[in-house]
Amino acid sequence: MKCCADLHLFMRCSIFRKGDFLMVVWKNFDELDSYKKLNELGDRVDLPAVMSGASGEKRVAGYSVPMSSGLSYNFASKKVDDEVLGVLSELAAEAQLTDKFAALYNGEMINTGEKRLVLHQLCRGQLGSDVIADGVNKREFYLAQQHSAAAFARKVHSGEITNANGEKFTTVVQIGIGGSDLGPRAVYLALENWARKNDTFRMEARFISNVDPDDAAAVLGAIDIAHTLFILVSKSGTTLETLTNESFVKAALKNAGLDPAKHMVAVTSETSPLAKSSDYLAAFFMDDYIGGRYSSSSAVGGVVLSLAFGPEVFARFLDGAAAEDRLAANPDILKNPAMLDALIGVYERNVLGFASTAVLPYSQAMSRFPAHLQQLDMESNGKSVNRFGEPVSYKTGPAIFGEPGTNGQHSFYQLLHQGTDIIPLQFIGFRRSQAETDVVIQDSTSQQKLCANVAAQIMAFACGKDSEDKNKYFAGGRPSSIIVGEQLTPEAMGAILAHFENKVMFQGFVWNINSFDQEGVQLGKVLAKKVLAHETDGALKAYSDLLGI
Repeated sequence: MKCCADLHLFMRCSIFRKGDFLMVVWKNFDELDSYKKLNELGDRVDLPAVMSGASGEKRVAGYSVPMSSGLSYNFASKKVDDEVLGVLSELAAEAQLTDKFAALYNGEMINTGEKRLVLHQLCRGQLGSDVIADGVNKREFYLAQQHSAAAFARKVHSGEITNANGEKFTTVVQIGIGGSDLGPRAVYLALENWARKNDTFRMEARFISNVDPDDAAAVLGAIDIAHTLFILVSKSGTTLETLTNESFVKAALKNAGLDPAKHMVAVTSETSPLAKSSDYLAAFFMDDYIGGRYSSSSAVGGVVLSLAFGPEVFARFLDGAAAEDRLAANPDILKNPAMLDALIGVYERNVLGFASTAVLPYSQAMSRFPAHLQQLDMESNGKSVNRFGEPVSYKTGPAIFGEPGTNGQHSFYQLLHQGTDIIPLQFIGFRRSQAETDVVIQDSTSQQKLCANVAAQIMAFACGKDSEDKNKYFAGGRPSSIIVGEQLTPEAMGAILAHFENKVMFQGFVWNINSFDQEGVQLGKVLAKKVLAHETDGALKAYSDLLGI
């Protein structure tokens, strides 16, 4: 028994790396000295005071970290000062965030729950040594899938691959759910207007995700099905919602007198039942080392985005993500925007006690990005046990929500400004629009009005407003950060995506949880299958009867 206990302790405290030995200690957050120091600091920054006047101007200039692709991460309106930043730097070193990231991209088994590697960064760049898994060089494997998707897209665009009548496909529809939908859909919408403006728009893309038949019916009713190519995305080839929607689509194709096999491709694993099926024009592959919510830079996003905008645009998106990944490897938190963002978020969650975060892109193109971040963050860090299945005694991932500005200002900002809970804010803004067509009304353009609203909201949240009328009193002290850039381009979108992926990863490392499994998704699926098989009793049967199943 002692041998087993010693082995368990050894696995908790160390990992191997290709012949040499890299010691990485996995400790709970509240076991770290820097955790105690952060709690001793407490809430020490008076935002209305430090953000007013000359001191505020100095903070905005000084509390900014460059990102790639012309972006920057500005945290002047966060409740941190140089002393807090110093302890956060100590936390980064004590928690070995840089070493743990290196272990991840060098191919260590970081996903302890499923005993898997975590390799989504390999889809967009090589940070460390070659990763060999299952006898395969994974970087070469992912590159081969990118090349295959690019070649297929070019054949579709040129008319080499056509429908049964020899006519070009004009629309592409992705069928998938969760990470097979949210990330690719968010990126497509983010770049659609940019692609139209820059003459790289090739095909309109639509998405079917919900098993609700109204979702598929609405998409099918809005497209020319004879000129549509469908992408079925399911790693296992067994995802119930996705296969149900595939059947819906196949029925529609057959009713239109079309052969589904000439209108469908699959994105799946090499071992799934879809991999070598004659039901598809082509198949593109992913593997278990890329989680769904981290899969936008894999074939899951690559096929639909290459068809929609051309493979060259998708390659630029990957370049932006790769550049941000390289910044994430820097041990200096003031040169590593994702790590800094993560550590400030930990301070807000565990010391200041803030339970939620609002993501507020002041760009209509990013309208679905908050929904993607909901899955990315909450599915990754919504855990109450550590990497070894032991309960943790501190808070982990926050609740994420958001809406593009300025719509949100006329919706939930009332609660953000004057509600009883303080909710940290993450703004995203750009100095130029994608379309670059605008009008001047009341001495300013629409883009200037949009940017004016961002600046005004940051200061209103930070400084508040005094008033004898308590209905008009704003306490201020509401912290925010902003990612700001010149324009939302493919590179910028890739960088922003990678920034948040890496932020979530670093927070998981600090909290000593596994950010790469999602067991919370599974229980409902199991019970749903029992309902459909009529294997229910008690309250589950009563709810099934209530819903007419």
